[in-house]
Amino acid sequence: MEHKLPIIGIAMGDPSGIGPEVTVKALSHREIYHISRPVIVGSPEVVRLAIRYSNLNLKVREITSVDEAEYSYGTIDVLTQDTVDISTLKLGEVSAQGGNAAYLAVEKVIDLAMKGEIDATITGPLNKEALNLAGRHYSGHTEIYADLTHTKEYCMMLANKTFRIVHISTHVSLRDACDRCKREREYKVIRMAHKVCRELGIENPRIAVAGLNPHSGENGLFGTEEIDEIIPAIEQARSEHINVQGPFPRTRFTRRHTGGSLIL
Repeated sequence: MEHKLPIIGIAMGDPSGIGPEVTVKALSHREIYHISRPVIVGSPEVVRLAIRYSNLNLKVREITSVDEAEYSYGTIDVLTQDTVDISTLKLGEVSAQGGNAAYLAVEKVIDLAMKGEIDATITGPLNKEALNLAGRHYSGHTEIYADLTHTKEYCMMLANKTFRIVHISTHVSLRDACDRCKREREYKVIRMAHKVCRELGIENPRIAVAGLNPHSGENGLFGTEEIDEIIPAIEQARSEHINVQGPFPRTRFTRRHTGGSLIL
C-alpha cells in the first residue's frame, strides 16, 4: 500500500529563511508518511541545521536519486544539492547564496515532476530580493513554474477547503496591478478558474468576480474599469455557460460564495 502513496518533492526554500524549519517540523509528524512519500530537495547540511534548532529527533539520509529514497518516518530523505556553504550561511539575512539555493531546489523539483519521477511538488518560502540578487529575475514561484514548464497562460490559485481565490495579477506594484485589469486577462482568468475547479471535481463552479474600485466603481462614479473591462469579461464568460457573477465590492464577499472562486 505504501508504494502507491504519492511521492512529494519538497524544495527546501531559502536556507536563511523559515522554509527548512517548516519542512522538518512538518515531517516530524508521523501521519505525513501515512498519506505521502516525502523527499526534500536541497542541502542536507541546511536540513540538519533546521533539525537542530527545531530541537527534533530526526535523522537525514542523503540520496542522489529519488529511487534511493526509503520514506521511513524519523529519517528524512534529502535529494542532495551542494548549493550552500554552511560556514558562511547567516540565518535571517538576505543573500545571493540563499536566493540561488532556493531557485535550484525549485528548478529540480519541477524537473523531477516533468520527468514523472515524483507526483507533486511543494515549495518552501523564498525571498524575492535574494532570488534577484542571485541573477534569477523572477517575481515569485508562479513565474518560475510558468517559465520552466513552458506555460503561456497561467495564474495563481489559493485554496482553503471549498474556498478558492484566483489572482488576476501576482507580485507587481499596485499601480501595475490596476493597469493589468483588462478585459482579455479577466476573461482568461475566469476561464482558467472554471476549468481548474472542474478538474478538481467541482461540477458547477460558482465564480464571483471582485470589483477593482471602491463599491465596484458605483456605476462609473469612482472609476470605469468595471464598466469598460470587468463586466464585458464576465458577460463573455457567461455566453460560454460559465456560472460567473459580479463584479462585487470586496466587502460583500461572504461564506456563501464557498465552492467557487473569487477573482482578484
